[in-house]
Amino acid sequence: MSIIVVVLCGLLSVVYGVWAIQTVMAADAGSARMQEIAGAIREGAQAYLRRQYTTIAVVGILILVLAVLFLNVYAAVGFAIGAILSGVAGFIGMHVSVRANVRTAQAATQSLAGGLDIAFKAGAVTGMLVAGLALLGVTVYYGVLVGPLHKSFADPKQAREIIDGLVALGFGASLISIFARLGGGIFTKGADVGGDLVGKVEAGIPEDDPRNPATIADNVGDNVGDCAGMAADLFETYAVTLVATMVLSAILFAGSPKLADLLVYPLAIGGACIITSIIGTFFVKLGMNNSIMGALYKGFIASAVLSVLGLGAATSLLIGWGEVGQVAGKVITGQNLFVCGLVGLVVTGLIVWITEYYTGIGYRPVRSISQASVTGHGTNVIQGLAVSLEATALPTMVIIGGIISTYMLAGLYGTAIAVTTMLALAGMVVALDAFGPVTDNAGGIAEMAGLPKEVRKSTDALDAVGNTTKAVTKGYAIGSAGLGALVLFAAYTSDLSYFAANATIYPYFLNVKPDFSLANPFVVVGLLFGGLIPYLFSGIAMTAVGKAAGSIVEEVRRQFRENPGIMEYKVKPDYGRAVDILTRAAIREMIIPSLLPVLSPIVVYFGVLTISGSKSDAFAAVGAMLLGVIVTGLFVAISMTAGGGAWDNAKKSFEDGFVDKDGKQHFKGSDAHKASVTGDTVGDPYKDTAGPAVNPAIKITNIVALLLLAVLAHG
Repeated sequence: MSIIVVVLCGLLSVVYGVWAIQTVMAADAGSARMQEIAGAIREGAQAYLRRQYTTIAVVGILILVLAVLFLNVYAAVGFAIGAILSGVAGFIGMHVSVRANVRTAQAATQSLAGGLDIAFKAGAVTGMLVAGLALLGVTVYYGVLVGPLHKSFADPKQAREIIDGLVALGFGASLISIFARLGGGIFTKGADVGGDLVGKVEAGIPEDDPRNPATIADNVGDNVGDCAGMAADLFETYAVTLVATMVLSAILFAGSPKLADLLVYPLAIGGACIITSIIGTFFVKLGMNNSIMGALYKGFIASAVLSVLGLGAATSLLIGWGEVGQVAGKVITGQNLFVCGLVGLVVTGLIVWITEYYTGIGYRPVRSISQASVTGHGTNVIQGLAVSLEATALPTMVIIGGIISTYMLAGLYGTAIAVTTMLALAGMVVALDAFGPVTDNAGGIAEMAGLPKEVRKSTDALDAVGNTTKAVTKGYAIGSAGLGALVLFAAYTSDLSYFAANATIYPYFLNVKPDFSLANPFVVVGLLFGGLIPYLFSGIAMTAVGKAAGSIVEEVRRQFRENPGIMEYKVKPDYGRAVDILTRAAIREMIIPSLLPVLSPIVVYFGVLTISGSKSDAFAAVGAMLLGVIVTGLFVAISMTAGGGAWDNAKKSFEDGFVDKDGKQHFKGSDAHKASVTGDTVGDPYKDTAGPAVNPAIKITNIVALLLLAVLAHG
């Protein structure tokens, strides 16, 4: 019955998505010129996604075959479900986004509130589909597999097949996520950086000017990067966190009479919070003060407050407030798990607030970068880097507080419940993120269609807030990814202990006693190897953006040189060629860095096993590697996304006239503004390519380690 209720909650999110799609599509699509521009953006985005998903499908089919050969059919089916649903969530969200952009621009000709309404509803489609499909995927898979076989948990081998299938589902979602995040990021920032360097800096034309051949590619990139990419990213985090928490439940509470209820508990939290997120969307209304951010926060806060009630209902009805089991001699109660969930909501709120502080216009960090721009390009870059490094401190302290408090209350399982509750708000958070590319595109369409300045002022206001919401949601995604990866690490160590304790059933683990002490040199080696992965991964990703941007710079220069009439509006640029160049570059460049976190655990395990000859050392090295990835990955991702967001909004602060410390005002086109454009050019691949792509890299490394254990256990 609990599973049926959760499935109904997931279906409700799909129904909401269908309603929101119909509402958006019923809105006025504007003039023929606006629709022509939007059509070009839509065509480019869909062409890119088709080519990307075709490439991913080849890799996916290979992994599907390997799952059947080395694990079981359950795992193969789980992998397919995770991969397909993750792709569907991103594709549908982008499908709506590229149709909502022109409708947002048209609505902005009437009122700011109208533009906000259309853009947010479009974002909410992606948000609710991400949460709903992730919840449905895990719940239906678990319900169909386990529903008739609850007693199978008494049989260790059958229990392992169920757990391995759930882990494989998370891996399927992870694979789509890393390709979508990285490929989309390379595409969008290659277009943005390349178009800006030639358009703004060399040709001196405004952003989104129709004369720039990279303009359509830039707008396409917003959708494939921040809509499809973020959707796949948080779908994966949501699904993987549910899976990791359920795996921990199965391992830590084996034999408990409450085991079946504890397995469904994280799913019930997700179901309850989908309902609260849907209710929260109706609170997003522009108030008398015309604060766009305030309107969006009303919806977020309403969802979070109502989620407390949802969490309480799930706890009371499913596991009760008393003892639910014991872990390592520690009594775990429903009341303590409820408090852990509250901690997750508090951590979410604090991370969102801190990220806005570091990336929002008007706050000290962004103003300090704007002020540094007054004295030149170099000082802008230095201050931007300083802010990006500083921005790691407060989120890390919040995460530390969350880990300690939940661990003291209910051990690692308490931390898992906190992360599950954090992710339960993913529907609303993704809605805030997908709002960004819609408003960004709306501004581009307004500029290219030659709409009045008053309209562009409204779309710029929406875009500035969208820029902040994108940064805020990336902060949320990183925080939840770090905590989620910690839960996966706990699942790895618990799984390893389980196999070692049951070596008679799993002979490969006979005499395996991993030593995670720092006195073990292979643990130190694992930590160092894991620590380098996010840096190497980010370096390859940044290089890929540089190459893609370079190809666009050459193409835009070529078109300007060979067709002088472009600058005089006599000749239309070849937008399609720029889109095609970037598509090929993004698909080509995403393969190697995407495989890095997938292959690392396998290489470390067999490398150490070959050198040491000890399985215990090899497993310890892999475990240490996972910790290294989590620690450095968290800092790299926060630093890059916060720093990039701050650089971007520092540039935007000059559009309305930045007032420096001496009271002098600097406008768009000034030397200070040009310096801020340089900083933004550096920050773009930071915040939209390398930084966000580290999220799935962290989790996929941990997921592969879990699957490695399963493969070795099955012989």
